[in-house]
Amino acid sequence: MKNFKILITAFIVGIGLLSFTTMNHDDTKPGKEKTTSIKGYEVGDEATDFKLKNIDGKMVSLSDFKSAKGFIVVFTCNHCPYAKKYEERIVELDKKYKSQGYPVIAINPNDPSVQPEDGYKQMIERAKEKGFTFPYLVDEGQKIFPQYGATKTPHVFLLQKENGKNIVKYIGAIDNNYENPNDVSEYYVQDAVNALIKNEQIKMTKTVAIGCTVKVKK
Repeated sequence: MKNFKILITAFIVGIGLLSFTTMNHDDTKPGKEKTTSIKGYEVGDEATDFKLKNIDGKMVSLSDFKSAKGFIVVFTCNHCPYAKKYEERIVELDKKYKSQGYPVIAINPNDPSVQPEDGYKQMIERAKEKGFTFPYLVDEGQKIFPQYGATKTPHVFLLQKENGKNIVKYIGAIDNNYENPNDVSEYYVQDAVNALIKNEQIKMTKTVAIGCTVKVKK
């Protein structure tokens, strides 16, 4: 009887180990996107400048915008359904705030070998088709988006110039309804920029960005 109990116990333990092994195997099976651990910036950090190629072939840096008071930096792309839903709203943000010192700077962080729709030629075509009024830069080598901590497209980093530095003031989503602009009840970026313009405290400095994962070269 004692030996029988030992055999039953060993059998149960064995089944448990097999289940654990199978679960771990399923979690790493082919087809899952590669994920990258990214810390990036927090609100209050100084954001790095960059020099990235625009769709007109010119290199663009934040330092080029001498009269800007800050920047609405948006990591976005061509193919992502979420990014497409926000294109017109990003254009509207630029039209509204560029003249007030906060232009939009869009950056495509995706590797085109992973997602061909996000290639440089396709960026040029998309910007023309959608009437982009702002720089649309390519993060060649994918060096900038990890520094900022962008994980989605779109992902916004609102910056303000302070003593020659670009300080992060807001991180996250554009608003609270990607599906329909008419159903938006909270305008995160708009409210944050308005607060900066009025020299007021930003009420919500960080939200969860909703979108597609950044496509990283494997």
